[in-house]
Amino acid sequence: MVTIKFFVFVLLAFISIPLFPQKMKTVEAEYTYYVPENVTLEEARHTALNRAKIQALADAFGALVTQANSTVVNNRDGASAIDFLSLGDSEVKGEWIETIGDPVFDIFYEQGMLAVKASVKGRAREIVSAAIDFKAKVLRNGTDDKFESAEFKDGDDLYLSFLSPVSGYLAVYLADSSGQAYCLLPYRHQSSGIYSVAANRRYVLFSADEASVDERPYVDEYILTCSRQSLEYNVVYVVFSPQPFVKAADERMGEACPRQLTFEEFQKWLAKVRKHDSAMGLQKFIITIRHD
Repeated sequence: MVTIKFFVFVLLAFISIPLFPQKMKTVEAEYTYYVPENVTLEEARHTALNRAKIQALADAFGALVTQANSTVVNNRDGASAIDFLSLGDSEVKGEWIETIGDPVFDIFYEQGMLAVKASVKGRAREIVSAAIDFKAKVLRNGTDDKFESAEFKDGDDLYLSFLSPVSGYLAVYLADSSGQAYCLLPYRHQSSGIYSVAANRRYVLFSADEASVDERPYVDEYILTCSRQSLEYNVVYVVFSPQPFVKAADERMGEACPRQLTFEEFQKWLAKVRKHDSAMGLQKFIITIRHD
């Protein structure tokens, strides 16, 4: 479990609802991932689930082949079979909005090799226009982009850099393995529930030194901790829209903790706001925290 001792910036904001929200489609797929020896079972489950989602999106909406030498998309009986050497979320022509029910995992051995099969069902929508190309980076123990990392150790500082070509609204959450989601931005002591950002300005969140003078009293800074002896997985969600949106309803659990809600409640909020805002962008970063 991750304990946040110095509060993290949350990229959140308020959402206005368009008159004609984009139509959702129910999609589902399964994917079997053959696990290399250097990959943990938890990592394998994450990979299998993510690839099952990508497979479902490709089946429903198709895929963009951006690297023909390493990405192959074949159509068999109306379904797309994908080589995942380079295919990522940005190369399918749809986006995952919410998961229906719980994913199902089947773990087995095939020809002496560990395999994880993930089956998932959810709601998605077709990408009909290019999303705003905002840039977010998770940083470890430093505020320059050269400190970008997905691997943390117990006691490391967490920062986030952000840059957008347009002005808008931002929110950041961190979800841990205990089933909780923590609101990192807006800051705890900001009462508006919305965090606005200007176009073409690089922000470094969770650092009082990098904040503007008037914002410094509100800044929460964070240290990531690991209560297990091995490692933990966390997911940082960066949510951005040119339209204002309201953060999820959450609770303050103590002076040394960020505001929080259950991961299920967070997922419901995220699905709701994304359904009604086709301009909203989402970036997810899986980070690990190791205990020395």
